[in-house]
Amino acid sequence: MSLLVCLGRIHAVMVKEFRQLSRDRLTFAMVIMVPLLQLLLFGYAINTKVRHIPVALVDQAQTGDSRGLAARLEASGLVTFSERLLLPSEAESAIKAGRVRAALVLPADLNRRRQDQRPLGQWLVDGTDPLLAAALLRQASLPEVPERPDAHASFTVTLLFNPEQRAAVNIIPGLIGVILTMTMVLFTALAVVRERERGNLEWLITTPVTPMELMIGKIVPYIFAGLVQLVIILALGVVLFDLPVNGSPLQLLLATLLFIAASLVLGLVISTLARNQLQAMQMTVFVLMPSILLSGFMFPYEGMPEAARWLAEALPATHYMRLARGILLRDADLETLAPDALWLAGFTVLGLMLAASRFRKRLD
Repeated sequence: MSLLVCLGRIHAVMVKEFRQLSRDRLTFAMVIMVPLLQLLLFGYAINTKVRHIPVALVDQAQTGDSRGLAARLEASGLVTFSERLLLPSEAESAIKAGRVRAALVLPADLNRRRQDQRPLGQWLVDGTDPLLAAALLRQASLPEVPERPDAHASFTVTLLFNPEQRAAVNIIPGLIGVILTMTMVLFTALAVVRERERGNLEWLITTPVTPMELMIGKIVPYIFAGLVQLVIILALGVVLFDLPVNGSPLQLLLATLLFIAASLVLGLVISTLARNQLQAMQMTVFVLMPSILLSGFMFPYEGMPEAARWLAEALPATHYMRLARGILLRDADLETLAPDALWLAGFTVLGLMLAASRFRKRLD
């Protein structure tokens, strides 16, 4: 009899939980969306086999042979000649700015080099991403004519910025973006929700503080927390992993401030959508997973299909990865990387306006 009573009570609790789960639309959506999102990301968007790497072409020969060689390389599907430049120095500047990941330099004496069986040209490769560099190194060692493995078509290869191809050099700048995304978004995602659960919103209504002032006041303290995290990661990266700091620390600081502000504002928007702290944390997961998998932190951006790239471009982490790696490893500056810096600034302003607008509606 006692067993039946116990089972009956368990059944009652189970029914209650199922009903509560069915009413909590966000939690119910998480049950379905998390495995679906992971399946789509890992099965469709994530691809370690890179294709169509943006490459600059410096064709100093300007002959039919040089154009044919470039066409055969592009037909392989690995590279796309997105820029055609005149000088190798221009190609190095394009790599430094992040517009291309490599450059192929075909010298004026290309035909003579082929007759003498000397290297036909030179690859300048951004070595900061070992996966992309390895793919281009394999391409440089392939024969000129695929049907003839004995055909002579070697190229000299110069790895820029990370000649040793150390993975840590690429990972640590990206890790800054991942850690800041995790902490900054979550901190402010809970901010407004926490005020509501503690009953402080009613008190805020009676004060002269405007919604915009409240939003700004919420994010400023966390900016300093984010800068502390930046210093810790950089210091350990330099001491433990010999991370090169080729660019200006001030430029990196400014870029990180833009990213921290954008991440904090994204968290504020989430906090105005969520009804409680659990929902805020659940929404944060939907931001964290794509930020880690699609931003270029773990997998090459060039290996993603176009739809995944569009989603990646909407994430602040994607733009910060380019900024951090460009400044730290390639000695780029914010002027050179202006599109990503301006995107983060615009995201912050628009997000702050949206968060303040939604908070005003909550007060009304």
